[in-house]
Amino acid sequence: MFLRDRGLTPVLHPAIDRSTMGQLARDYEKFLSCERGLARATVDGYLPIVQRFLNEHFQNKIVRLRDLTPRDLHRFIIREGQRVGRRHTQLTVTALRSFLRFLHQRGKTKTDLAGALLGVADWRLSDIPKFLPPEEVERVLKSCDRSTPSGQRDYAILLLLARLGLRGGEVLAMTLEDLDWERGEVLVRGKGQRFERLPLPQEVGKALVHYLRHVRPTCSTRKVFIRLKAPWHALRLSAICCVVRRALKRAGLSPAFKGAHLFRHSLATQMLRRGASLGEIGQLLRHRQPTTTQIYAKVDIEALRGIALPWMGGGA
Repeated sequence: MFLRDRGLTPVLHPAIDRSTMGQLARDYEKFLSCERGLARATVDGYLPIVQRFLNEHFQNKIVRLRDLTPRDLHRFIIREGQRVGRRHTQLTVTALRSFLRFLHQRGKTKTDLAGALLGVADWRLSDIPKFLPPEEVERVLKSCDRSTPSGQRDYAILLLLARLGLRGGEVLAMTLEDLDWERGEVLVRGKGQRFERLPLPQEVGKALVHYLRHVRPTCSTRKVFIRLKAPWHALRLSAICCVVRRALKRAGLSPAFKGAHLFRHSLATQMLRRGASLGEIGQLLRHRQPTTTQIYAKVDIEALRGIALPWMGGGA
């Protein structure tokens, strides 16, 4: 102590207690699930972002949440924005705002820093949906090695995405009771606690039956898609993303967007080009607002050519 006080030996900083961050993440997860009542897919989307922020910001330092500043948060968001796309950056901001409100509510920060985070610009209908042509969708499906348990499970998941346009979270939320074999229907647990029934195509039904009879382990969980190795529990949203990415890689495809929504966009685009109306597409995709479906009009190039005004300067 005598030498340290005189600067002759380095000051010892206590090592970071990793259990502190672990407990913080568990408390936040409980807050999201029990107090906020958020869907499992939403919780699984927020948690990795918050954990990455804590790990990157504090690293080997002591966790001092009261010392957090808007500048710390903005730096992390900028780094994330350089690493991922705009949509994921928007999710990063949303997750951090939620986490900051949780911290302030628990008295762990002096002020609520959530208000210091600005939203990421996103102009409605500004993007063109990313999609695969029908032949590439078939290549992805055929890439599954259906001689293996994982290949059979992945094939069933991909068919639900490609033929019914389900969201990744909707596939994960599916339970054994949601499959009505007598009526040939599936109950879809959609966004906002909405429940809707969709017809189950024969191709999809056969893949599900084969998976349930020959692949899915017998266990207590009622979720359709679970881990193939113990402990047996429902897959997380990140697992669906991995299934999609692996299948795209096997098929030799590298689209700009590699998420589960790629198949949803592909189905809508294919329906539009086959003559389906935007209303019919919105009904299948279960859009709440008709304006949500309007973005798919931008991929019908031939129809857009027909309504485009001629260029006054002439020429091509």
